[in-house]
Amino acid sequence: MAQDQAPPMQSSETLADQVVTPGIILFTERFEQCVRFYRDMLGLPVWFEKEGLCCLRFGSGYLMVETGGHASAEKKTVHENPTALRFNVRDVEAAAQLLRQHGIAVSVAHHDWGVTGRFLDPDGNICSLKDADDPFFAEL
Repeated sequence: MAQDQAPPMQSSETLADQVVTPGIILFTERFEQCVRFYRDMLGLPVWFEKEGLCCLRFGSGYLMVETGGHASAEKKTVHENPTALRFNVRDVEAAAQLLRQHGIAVSVAHHDWGVTGRFLDPDGNICSLKDADDPFFAEL
């Protein structure tokens, strides 16, 4: 066993049992613009800030915006960023209208499985709205 490895767990405990606060770290090139976007336009409250990072409350977890990423002038491809930040909201149309009031372009789509809204952050990362009353999420 390598020196930096702990002995295997003897119980049925998993890493998920140890998680206290889930978080997402978003590496950005346009750091200041991204912080303003998530903090001021989307309204995520600041948890703490240090040079080169801003940690924002994101539901029961956090979104940590850091430097060191790559920006795109347009929507990043799935190859450039294979994730999307999802915001499950009470009313997608109302949430989209709030974002539009801040000058954020949002495209809303109605699917047989629910309503979504798609918009981009200043680095070209995909953000998504989803109706929270979807029966799948109601069970969670």
